[in-house]
Amino acid sequence: MSESREIAIDVRAAVKRYGDFTALKTISLSIYDNEFFTLLGPSGCGKTTLLRMIAGFEDVTEGAIFLYGDPIADLPPNKRPVNTVFQNYALFPQMTILDNVAFGLEMRGQSKSQARKAAGEMLELVQLSQFAARKPSQLSGGQQQRVALARALAPKPKVLLLDEPLSALDLKLRKAMQLELKHLQRETGITFIFVTHDQEEALTMSDRIAVMSAGELQQLGEARDIYERPRNMFVADFIGETNLLEVSVDAINAGRATCHLGGGHELSCNSVEGVNVGAKVHMSVRPERLFMSEGPTDSEGLKGTVRENIFVGTDISTLIDLDDGPKFIVRTSNSDRGNKRIFEPGNEVYVNMEMEAARLLVD
Repeated sequence: MSESREIAIDVRAAVKRYGDFTALKTISLSIYDNEFFTLLGPSGCGKTTLLRMIAGFEDVTEGAIFLYGDPIADLPPNKRPVNTVFQNYALFPQMTILDNVAFGLEMRGQSKSQARKAAGEMLELVQLSQFAARKPSQLSGGQQQRVALARALAPKPKVLLLDEPLSALDLKLRKAMQLELKHLQRETGITFIFVTHDQEEALTMSDRIAVMSAGELQQLGEARDIYERPRNMFVADFIGETNLLEVSVDAINAGRATCHLGGGHELSCNSVEGVNVGAKVHMSVRPERLFMSEGPTDSEGLKGTVRENIFVGTDISTLIDLDDGPKFIVRTSNSDRGNKRIFEPGNEVYVNMEMEAARLLVD
């Protein structure tokens, strides 16, 4: 992503304290105009606190936040050109859907006719025009979510903040809404800042992701980069499934590290800054980057025994105990395409890695 793009939100060394407790520890990040940006992390990591600071619902203890170059610390929430979609949709039960969407526009000074016209356009955008005369109780959860989105988008904010808005939906509907949200963001051109603890949700929708833990920014980057090249053990373990292996670094040559793990098994991978010869660190290997064979296919095939196969629909996860070494999970697509084979429990196999599959981590 080009650094020349206009910055919508610029968070500079922001700290948030509640008495003796520090919820955010010197966070700095920039969010670009027309970007779908996600704050991702477990409960209590500070992601919602940061979102509320951008919205103006929480003060900044230290540091500053800028909106399109202007400081916003002194602006109350209703004066900031941002809107928020919360987990609970907060629709007015006595109003029609059209009136719910128009209400905020009328509060901003638009005439009733202007507000209703703009609300109708927003309902058309979220494909709910046919339900304009209904009350919220007559809609499904997914439809109510779209009404809340239409209401937040109607004033055409510069930035839309979304605080885990899909968490109350069932799995199938949540997946459908993920695609709708991404489509809406592209169609409106509004900067979306999305908060979630769901890794798959973040990977599906985001242009970039900020992974947070214990009030600190762990890694910031595009979805594929964070998944394929996690910076540390927390990110590797939190984003998707991985094999985390404790290794000793024996040699580093021309950017490649030779490592060994339990049982004398030897592996090589790209070296990373901050890891030296003799260090004991962790290595991350995604299970879909591994494959099994009856015999070694290269010098780094790791011999082991199949313990169990777990069918999960699209994939089959195979648990393997290496001879005198750690355990591995190998994920195989549930497909007849390609040279793929499932081995039964008790079979001896070799675990082989794709090129660049192993990633050293700075713990």
